[in-house]
Amino acid sequence: MQVYSTPKLNSVKVTSDFWKRYRELVVKEVLPYQWKVMNDEADISISEDPQNNGQDINSHAIANLKIAAGQMKGHHYGFPFQDTDVYKWLEAAAYSFGYHPNPDLKKITDNLIDLIADAQEDDGYLSTYFQIDAPERKFKRLQQSHELYTMGHYIEAGVAYHHETGNQKALDIAKRMADCIDKNFGLEEGKIHGYDGHSEIELALSRLYEETGEKRYLDLAHYFLNQRGQDPAFFDKQIKADGDSPDRDLIAGMRDFPREYYLAAEPIKDQKVPQGHAVRVVYLCTGMAYVARYTGDKDLLAACDRFWNDIVKRQMYITGNIGQTTNGEAFTYDYDLPNDTDYGETCASVGMSFFARQMLNIHAKGEYGDVLEKELFNGALSGMALDGKHFFYVNPLEADSKASKGNPGKSHVLTHRADWFGCACCPANLARLITSVDEYLYTVNGDTILSHQFISNEAEFDDGLKIVQTNHFPWSGDIHYEIENPNDKSFKLGIRIPSWSANFDLEVNGSAKDLPVEDGFIYLNVDDKSLTIDLKLDMDVKFMRASNRVSDDFNEVAIQRGPIVYAAEQADNQAPLSLYEVTPGAKTEYKYDEKLLDGVGVVKVTAKRQKIDDDNAPLYVDATKPVDSDSTELTLVPYYAWANRENGQMRVWLNK
Repeated sequence: MQVYSTPKLNSVKVTSDFWKRYRELVVKEVLPYQWKVMNDEADISISEDPQNNGQDINSHAIANLKIAAGQMKGHHYGFPFQDTDVYKWLEAAAYSFGYHPNPDLKKITDNLIDLIADAQEDDGYLSTYFQIDAPERKFKRLQQSHELYTMGHYIEAGVAYHHETGNQKALDIAKRMADCIDKNFGLEEGKIHGYDGHSEIELALSRLYEETGEKRYLDLAHYFLNQRGQDPAFFDKQIKADGDSPDRDLIAGMRDFPREYYLAAEPIKDQKVPQGHAVRVVYLCTGMAYVARYTGDKDLLAACDRFWNDIVKRQMYITGNIGQTTNGEAFTYDYDLPNDTDYGETCASVGMSFFARQMLNIHAKGEYGDVLEKELFNGALSGMALDGKHFFYVNPLEADSKASKGNPGKSHVLTHRADWFGCACCPANLARLITSVDEYLYTVNGDTILSHQFISNEAEFDDGLKIVQTNHFPWSGDIHYEIENPNDKSFKLGIRIPSWSANFDLEVNGSAKDLPVEDGFIYLNVDDKSLTIDLKLDMDVKFMRASNRVSDDFNEVAIQRGPIVYAAEQADNQAPLSLYEVTPGAKTEYKYDEKLLDGVGVVKVTAKRQKIDDDNAPLYVDATKPVDSDSTELTLVPYYAWANRENGQMRVWLNK
């Protein structure tokens, strides 16, 4: 009987050319740029803001902390959660030290930790809006205050900073915050029997539990999840007690959303489908997955499965974007996936990556790796320009600058990335995902190592075990593994076979192997001192259609190659793009262009283009009369790279 060991992952070094470029871009451009913005030192324009929220002067995020710390005088500027821009930036910087030591940046971040410590109150509380301008209203209007959301983001940053640098002060700040929250929230008499309107603290406390081993933090996360929706009127009661007048609102309009928007209408275990603000949903799901895994709570796990299935099978765009409407940045209903008004917030795709990663820790299912890959290479990555200094908050699948300017219902759709936003949650959120991408490549479940992302890397486990993966992914599907196992440890290696690769070839030590696919993975038993694995994935260009329940994509096709979803841009094709017709199975040509858009694979597909009607032609004509069209070629580039050239139209879904 073969006895398997339980491998422990110690480190992962990303060697992928694709991801090394992005990770170095974050260090060299993104972090310095965002630091200047948060210190109000960057020459930026945030007047073009998809939220139209009026917060368009500057960031003031560092100044808020200095005022709270007594180092400056003044009032708070920005949203109640403005501090989180700083915390997510700090978390991104922390991860970057793992692959790019930077003494100058380290001085800045160490000083920032000192500033945050000075701003924190003696009882552990830290939310600068309330400390500066409304100390009497702490925890009094949780539907809108984002206090636990704000402190949760610091807890995540503090955990990451301690883990990467050993800075104890960073962790102590996080523990004091959690202790403050624990003293104020719970079912005991005298405590608040409630939770934050924006879920986040649940996943943050779970990460703090992982770092410290303090079960009290896990119990507190569990409390928040179980308490949500127990009293559906909780927020209403708080608002009435704090002052029912709308001018008492911390964020205008937030009281107008239904309880479902805040996932507060009923207990989570009773919620059938995810509703409301997309980021709130996926942050909550991530917290649920964490807590379900550590506590064995079957109700939470069942909710994770329900929410996952509804999002992925009925409310997710082909690019991985989620959250269809600008009204509350929210989910709408099953199969409602409009392309030209899609919200698809960058933060929601980042949060979906978090959720997928945690589900992989629970179930060894390839579908979680598929979605994680979809987000990494499409939905999340499109949120940042190739220069690292311009960002998308909204990620549509169809865009036209004329429509965005002329139709108020599409004004949230930008056709070029902005310098910054009044609500700047997305830029630093994407930065922290990119700098931590090394943590998303492997999942260890018992005696099994799951390799579910094809990002070249060198991974080291205990007992001298080393796995090296090399490839030119996502442009090539040739994946090569070299395994060094000097101590003859026995373990299982699971390699994901992506859903987009129906066919694949496998060789082990140069010999062809035919292994069954089990829930999206193939498995090999490893006990030799060394092993080579060569996996060849199907990288043919594929014509995709949506379920015919999706009316917005009916009779349309999208182009995908490997994990990359493609888009047609006006920069490469004559507008209007709506005149092109593509037949599924039409002739395609693929070529990697190292000089275009920092190196991308380009797909060209044979198409027809209708001749545009004369401007003086009737608005409506007899449909039985033929329409003149010409044979042509349509050029497509990866969706994540659109809007990096001239301003113009873009379409993912094409007429057929």
